[in-house]
Amino acid sequence: MSKCNSCNDSSCATRQPQPQENNEQFLRRQALESRLCPIKNRILVMSGKGGVGKSTTAVNLAIALSQQGNRVGLLDIDLHGPSLPKMLGLEDVRPKGNAEGILPLEFVGLKLMSIGFLLQKTSDAMIIRGPMKNGAIQQLLADVAWGELDYLVVDCPPGTGDEPLSAVQMLNKGAVGAVIVTTPQDVALVDVEKSISFCQQMKLPIIGMIENMSGFICPHCDKRSDIFKSGGGSKLAEKYDIPFLARVPLDPRMVVAGDSGKPHILSHPESECSIALEQAADQVSHYWPATVTESRA
Repeated sequence: MSKCNSCNDSSCATRQPQPQENNEQFLRRQALESRLCPIKNRILVMSGKGGVGKSTTAVNLAIALSQQGNRVGLLDIDLHGPSLPKMLGLEDVRPKGNAEGILPLEFVGLKLMSIGFLLQKTSDAMIIRGPMKNGAIQQLLADVAWGELDYLVVDCPPGTGDEPLSAVQMLNKGAVGAVIVTTPQDVALVDVEKSISFCQQMKLPIIGMIENMSGFICPHCDKRSDIFKSGGGSKLAEKYDIPFLARVPLDPRMVVAGDSGKPHILSHPESECSIALEQAADQVSHYWPATVTESRA
């Protein structure tokens, strides 16, 4: 893809090189923008803390959006620990390509891409840093034939480093926002607060916050136990005036679903977890019509 012919808008920034931009840089940027142009909304699923269930949330949120009748893509940009192949049972599947680029894999209507699909073995380490990470993420966006999408859900690694920074810089145009995932305990909230600060500094709108692992309902006695406390995420959302999207409880079946490649929202649609994630997807799908114009003005 050497140049963008996707629209006839002469004012489009991708039609002319920017100051101090050489021809190679211009063509790379043009290829990226032409891929992103048909994608209406971009959602970065983020957390300042690892182990909060961010990838599980991203997968099930993407499926919930797809079940609403949306065209949805799911991109895993955790270069060192990609989870998507395992969580969807696609560890041995590799993408194909054609003249349009790399063809994303498909799963229950989702278009998928992860660096894990491009490794020879799932156990292979991705040993890169700095500018190479930026280049890898740009390739996952620009070289993949995403086509027209209503939503591209991007599963970011934890923290505020190279990967989320690169994703925001490449995607932070038009309808884009973050969904922040946390667990209720203070140790997680301290780091998740850094993700909020990151979004504020990058001028990235926050769609809302999801509190994961929020209470455990015993399957034997139905008694609730707050193993990781409860309510910390909603209090943090209130502190920063961020919409609170859902409180997702602990459910052992969620772990089994991730390990078996059968997402929880499909295998147990009646569960409290699935209902909470569907409610979060409803709020996400209603976010842009009311706020995107103002937030990007």
